[in-house]
Formats: sequence, structure tokens, C-alpha cells
Amino acid sequence: MIVRPVRSTDLPALIAMARSTGAGLTSLPASEDRLAQRVAWAEKSFHGEAERADADYLFVLETDAGEVVGISAMNGAVGLREPWYNFRVGLTVSASRALGIHRQNPTLFLANDLTGNTEVCSLFLDANYRHSGLSGRLLSKARFLFIAEFPELFGDKVIAEMRGISDDNARAPFWESLGRHFFKMEFSQADYLTGVGNKAFIAELMPKFPLYTCFLSEEARAVIGRVHRDTEPALTMLRAEGFTYQGYIDIFDGGPALECETRSIRAVRDSQTLVLAIGTPGEEAPQFLIHNRKREDCRITVGKARPASGTLVVDAATAKRLRLSAGAQVRAVPLSAQLGWR
Repeated sequence: MIVRPVRSTDLPALIAMARSTGAGLTSLPASEDRLAQRVAWAEKSFHGEAERADADYLFVLETDAGEVVGISAMNGAVGLREPWYNFRVGLTVSASRALGIHRQNPTLFLANDLTGNTEVCSLFLDANYRHSGLSGRLLSKARFLFIAEFPELFGDKVIAEMRGISDDNARAPFWESLGRHFFKMEFSQADYLTGVGNKAFIAELMPKFPLYTCFLSEEARAVIGRVHRDTEPALTMLRAEGFTYQGYIDIFDGGPALECETRSIRAVRDSQTLVLAIGTPGEEAPQFLIHNRKREDCRITVGKARPASGTLVVDAATAKRLRLSAGAQVRAVPLSAQLGWR
């Protein structure tokens, strides 16, 4: 399998995936026109024809048979063209010594604090390819190897808005207890509108003053900062790469926004440039994430590899996936954060 930039010919596969995701993945709406525009803009981004504020790097996961089975993406910088909203979870303390009362009340502040950061988003993998875990790790972590190769295209911090809790009927407890009172629409409709770029209504309708979480339902309070069950593997991977939750949540479903300094992301920090060698890495060789160091013709794969004196020894199939010959330069990093370089 390889991760590569999206092409216009991938549009039917993207539409099929978008229709299968359900509510919650706002950056992949099931709108043919919107997806066609996004693919066209992604092609411009990979060719260096978009400013960082507009850049949208959309990747697909392709099998050796040429089937597109997953997507992942990065936005160069969020909030520089239109406001980027989150709730910041804070704390208000009230006390009366005379009455012997001391209360700590969690509060939600509408904030634009994450403006200007790079966002990783739109991670989706066909259910038939989730069982091994290898495909999902390749699809997610390939983005960080691309950042390591082209750091000038991205911000000093990378964020990831994680999908919050909702049930099989697209009912989100956080939305039901808060958003519905201000937006007067279903969660799925608000989710879709943000996904197709209509975000003005957030500023128009959401209250600007702090909201006390004690006024929310117990069910809503319980999901603040928690992820959907389908998102738990992605959460685990991001944490292993150095991402942490710093108190920002999605304003619709209450899912956490994770963040990490770009240079501190494990796959960025630990990646190295090496010379490709074709041979037999050995059965005990660890899995490496490997990038061909190209931009518009980017190809990233995972395979067993063995570092040796400035080279990276891979088998012929891995070199073929990268479309490289022996002697070419690659950027590589161990796939697992636990292994490190040997």
C-alpha cells in the first residue's frame, strides 16, 4: 500500500467513502460539488499554487491493486480566512467565607486561540482494512513524514480535532444539551453546514459569554473531551506521536482538540534522510515509514527496512511502491514510537 496525493480520478471513491462515514467527519461532507472543489484545490496545494492559509493537502491510501481505501488530510493553517472556533474549558471559582461555600464551576469560553495552526483532519479508512492496524498507522502517520520533508509549508503547531460522542442515530449528547438551544437544527445539519464551509452562522448564533457546564445535562458533561469509539485508535496513535489535550473542545459534539509543537512530533523529530538500498532487510527488521521526498509525486509506504551506514535497506517490492531505484534519497522513521532507531 502507498499514501499519495489525491487526483481528480479519485473522486468517485471519495464520494463513496463520504457517504459511509455518517455524522461527525465534518471535513468530508457527502457533497459531490464540495468534494470536487476540494480535490481541485488539493491538486493546486501539492503543486505549490496555494498560500498556507488556503492549502489543503488531501492524501489517499491506495492498495497495490490500485483501489483507494482511505483518506487523510492537512490544512496548512486554520482560521486565517474565516474564524476558527473552539470552546476553551476553563474554571470559575466562587466563594463566601461567611457561608462556608467554595465552588469550582467548569466553564466554556468561545475561543479562536488555535488560529494559524496546521490541522490534521479527514482521516477515514475502509472498514475492511482496519483489522491489522498497519493501514491505519500508515494513513495517519504519513502526513507527519510529509511535514518533516516540507516544514516551511506548515505552522509551528499541529492540531487535531477529534470526533466527539454521538450514537448510531447521529444524536450527540453535547449538542442536545447546548447547541440545539441556539441553532434550532439537528446535529447532522449543523455538522454538514460546517463541512461545506458555511461557518458564519456559528458567530451569529453562538453566545459569546462564558457558559457554565453545571447547566448542561449530566450526559453532556460526561462527554466533554471524549472521543467517539471509532476514533479511539486515531487518538492512541496521536498520543504516541506526542499530541496532548490542552482543554479545547469542538463546539458541536464536545470532542477534544489535540495539539503538539510541530518539531516535537515524534515522526517529524526522529525522521532521517538516507540513501535507498535494495536487498533483504531480514525477517526481524522493523517496519519503517518511508517517503520518496517528492511533493506533487509524493509516495509514502511502510515496509520492513534496515538502516546501515547511511543507507536504508528495503526489498524490491517496497522500492517499487516508492517508484525509486537504489541510490535515491528517502526520508524514513520507524513506524512504531516504541522501537526507535536500531
